[in-house]
Amino acid sequence: MERSPHADRFAEIIGAANVLTAKSDQAPYLTEWRDLYQGVTTMVLRPGSTEEVSAVMTYAYQNNLKVVPQGGNTGLVGGQIPQETGDEIVLSLSRLNKVRAVDPVGFTIIVESGVVLETLQNEAEKVDRLFPLSLGAQGSCQIGGNISTNAGGTSVLAYGNTRDLVLGLEVVLPTGEIWNGLRTLRKDNTGYDLKQLFIGGEGTLGIITAASLKLFPKPKKMEAAFVGLPDPHAALRLFTLAKAQAGPVLTGFEIMPRIGVEFCLSHLDGARDPLEGSHAWYVLMELSSGSDAFPVRDLLEGILGDAFEDGLVEDAAFAQNLSQVQDFWHIRHGMSEVQKAEGGSIKHDVSVPVASIPEFLDKAAAAVEAFVPGCRPVPFGHIGDGNIHFNVSQPVGADKAAYLVNWDDMNAIVHGIVQDFGGSISAEHGIGRLKRSLLKEVKADIELDLMQRIKSAFDPKGLLNPERVL
Repeated sequence: MERSPHADRFAEIIGAANVLTAKSDQAPYLTEWRDLYQGVTTMVLRPGSTEEVSAVMTYAYQNNLKVVPQGGNTGLVGGQIPQETGDEIVLSLSRLNKVRAVDPVGFTIIVESGVVLETLQNEAEKVDRLFPLSLGAQGSCQIGGNISTNAGGTSVLAYGNTRDLVLGLEVVLPTGEIWNGLRTLRKDNTGYDLKQLFIGGEGTLGIITAASLKLFPKPKKMEAAFVGLPDPHAALRLFTLAKAQAGPVLTGFEIMPRIGVEFCLSHLDGARDPLEGSHAWYVLMELSSGSDAFPVRDLLEGILGDAFEDGLVEDAAFAQNLSQVQDFWHIRHGMSEVQKAEGGSIKHDVSVPVASIPEFLDKAAAAVEAFVPGCRPVPFGHIGDGNIHFNVSQPVGADKAAYLVNWDDMNAIVHGIVQDFGGSISAEHGIGRLKRSLLKEVKADIELDLMQRIKSAFDPKGLLNPERVL
């Protein structure tokens, strides 16, 4: 591709080394993790400060250049990948990776958007605090992207979505203007809460360059159990029992099918089966407390003892130390990754009311198996907040490309069942490019109109992450 005439100006702003025009240099920024999108661009820009982002956006706005913000490139709906037309510039936030301030007394931390989630977790731990957002991609995803997609993860049950962890933001608008809203106040009732528009906005309204975030007391005691059960109905009853007895001490409750565990045992380094026998379904339960004196293990054993008496649980393994807790979570966090080794996988990131999860799983599994005989449903996720990753692997020995042709039709089947339960077709991954066409089916006209008005107010030229979400 010919060098863009704008590249020299961007080189003056951010340095020639940070304007990537060679295809080999651009490659890591142009491919989505699931290989659904392969983008094309004239250049990848890597600014190193908020001021440089502002200067880049000012020039882009003046010259009608389309810009796609990108964090760690772990998004699963294609919002961070440029279009195949080659008329969009990628703006990577990876060099904005400074920790600006840590306040253990006020339980806050201010970081730039390119800080990797795992780095942020480690910075909190250095001052004996917890940043609770936890994802399978935490070793490479960046906090700016997490905020832009309102990431969920495995700690929502106890701490909420990313939206609940943000106190303030610094944002560069499509025009290049900088809004400094990096407040650390827990209470600020001075009009519209502007940060909420950018959280979950998927980079369509502004580019998040820094955030002030909540920290929490670091758990002093943590216990976990890997539990075998006959079906999701038993898992829901176990969740109800655990929530009633443990309350806020219940910090994790994840459901997994046997086939997903088998995939991990086959393809995930270091994975070991926690239980001797095989079970149709599993739950990973975690309890934690900030007090050394709290009898966390006794509480966990009591809950599972009651569950055994009620016939809900077939077997359970208790973690004997922190290393075993991590081993349990290693299986859960690896469940998305290992499906690639089993061929094509059609994904659904959905949510339904918690009480409807078992019935939804029954109906959705039957529907997809009738649609593609031999397909292998691998539903797993966060039973405590209703978010299920209803993934469906191809039949054994099937042609991957031929199977993936069924993507839209299978989505329609599953999403139809989700809507019957009053659920959402996007629980935590966002809309991006993948689900944009589906919004009109699940949003009222007035909702879409209001969203478009907001987009037009912030980005009247439609240059920032265009054709995403809307």
